[in-house]
Amino acid sequence: MQLELVETFLDLCDTKSFNRTADRLGLTQSTVSGRVRALEASLGRTLFTRSRAGTELTLEGLQFEPHARALRHSWNEAVHATRSAGTAAMRLRIGMQHDLTGSMIGGWVRDFRAALPDTAFYIEADYSPAMSSDILIGALDFAMVYTAKVHPDLYFETLGEIPYRMVSTVTDHMAGVRVEDYVLTNFSPAFAATHAGLHPELSGAAVSSGQSTAVAGLMLSMGGSAYVIEEMAREMVAAGQCRLVADAPVISQAVFAGVHLRNRHRAAHRRLLQYLRSHFGAPAARRRRG
Repeated sequence: MQLELVETFLDLCDTKSFNRTADRLGLTQSTVSGRVRALEASLGRTLFTRSRAGTELTLEGLQFEPHARALRHSWNEAVHATRSAGTAAMRLRIGMQHDLTGSMIGGWVRDFRAALPDTAFYIEADYSPAMSSDILIGALDFAMVYTAKVHPDLYFETLGEIPYRMVSTVTDHMAGVRVEDYVLTNFSPAFAATHAGLHPELSGAAVSSGQSTAVAGLMLSMGGSAYVIEEMAREMVAAGQCRLVADAPVISQAVFAGVHLRNRHRAAHRRLLQYLRSHFGAPAARRRRG
């Protein structure tokens, strides 16, 4: 069976739309339809029903889906297992939310290497949806994300929270914060909802970003106010670049560790989780499946 048929099937399971799957995979709709027909012919079963209401899995399609995910995962595991990690016994690909790759990353990677001395590490900064998808297809082994995606093949564990503080180049009190020069931050849906509840008057800001480095750069170049990760806020205030908005509430962002469910009990993943739990002070009771 060709892997591209399985990939197309799984994407269609997510989108429930031949048009959207074609767009996402960079294919024509006729190619997507042809791949589905080829897979159905190979299995001797109809996997989807199409109607005006959309595309839905048949009973046989629902039964095949977990096996298709297992096939994709096994293939990716086989591919990565055959790639060289130099002199290391194994290689781990770790994704981190953009804001976690500041000055903290050096200490984390140092401790990762101490915990797993025979392991080579590849570190990548990205956003939560992309990292969750990369874990599913085997492109990442482990990720630290701001949004836990609910999916039967993903396992997430709450590690703790990261505080965000409002800083400003023009004022040190909320009364002086203006929507005209405010940079709206959108680090995650949970952060955006909390921010909207605390500061509805700032929701109409014309400029927004989902990364503290970009937010800080915009704020400093244009002048104004914004939330950035607390570590960066302290550094900017200490450098005299801006002031802390003293009466602005702190907004906390949850941090999750994510792995493929199949890797949950592997020794390397358990050791990484153990270190991160101790770093954040996360109790075992806060673990959960995505």
